[in-house]
Amino acid sequence: MIDAHCHLNFKAFDEDYDAVIKRAFNAGVEIIINTGTSIESSQKAVELTQKYKNLYAIVGIHPHHADKATKGWDKEIDALAKMPKVVGIGEVGMDYYSYKSNGITDPKLQRVIFSRQIEISIANKLPLQIHGRHAGIDILEIISEYKTQLLEVPGMFHCFAGNMDYLEKVLNLGFYVGFDGNITYKGLAPGEDTALPDLIAKTPLGRIITETDAPYLPPVPHRGSRNEPSYVIIVGNSIAKIKNTSFDVVNKTTSDNAKRVFKL
Repeated sequence: MIDAHCHLNFKAFDEDYDAVIKRAFNAGVEIIINTGTSIESSQKAVELTQKYKNLYAIVGIHPHHADKATKGWDKEIDALAKMPKVVGIGEVGMDYYSYKSNGITDPKLQRVIFSRQIEISIANKLPLQIHGRHAGIDILEIISEYKTQLLEVPGMFHCFAGNMDYLEKVLNLGFYVGFDGNITYKGLAPGEDTALPDLIAKTPLGRIITETDAPYLPPVPHRGSRNEPSYVIIVGNSIAKIKNTSFDVVNKTTSDNAKRVFKL
């Protein structure tokens, strides 16, 4: 099983990331990909890759950090993109959800930062790992502007949510979709009208990638505590139940998917 998106580079793991990583590998996690959300966290993700064989990094600026990008930020991301074991540009995208800590970052600025990072991914021949929340129309519009320049396998949508029409359009663009521990939660997330299990049921298994988004979105029965990469096994088992297939099938297929997208 592969955790294709987590944040061991965040403060939540400062004290015990080594134990967390070893626990994941011992539980059967084959590969862990750490994703950046800023220059600082991207640099730390890259640094961590040097300490563990099966740890990789994705570098980029999250849409809600777009207003914190300083002059020359794109050159820094481009330089990080060229480092060993960096396998993608992310998490990048658009986000119109209002967070208590940051409200909604200026959409025009988000668009500029997102577009520039798409260009960096194209220049470095790296797939995209896209963050999208309540901004699906604009994300698809921006991606479509670069459609002919993207990789044959352009990347994945992290922590996928939306409706069936949005899912179809994302798949038609060649992207894979990631699902996380929140697939075990009952009900709908704020602002959504389609349940995650329904989206999983509709998505071909050959286009699904497993993630945790640790330390966020811990699956049931760990909801309310810190998430960690070992819990991607729970995500895999949940997908297997929804798809009415075995964990072994989900494990192999989703792992192959992640390896295909990120050239692992």
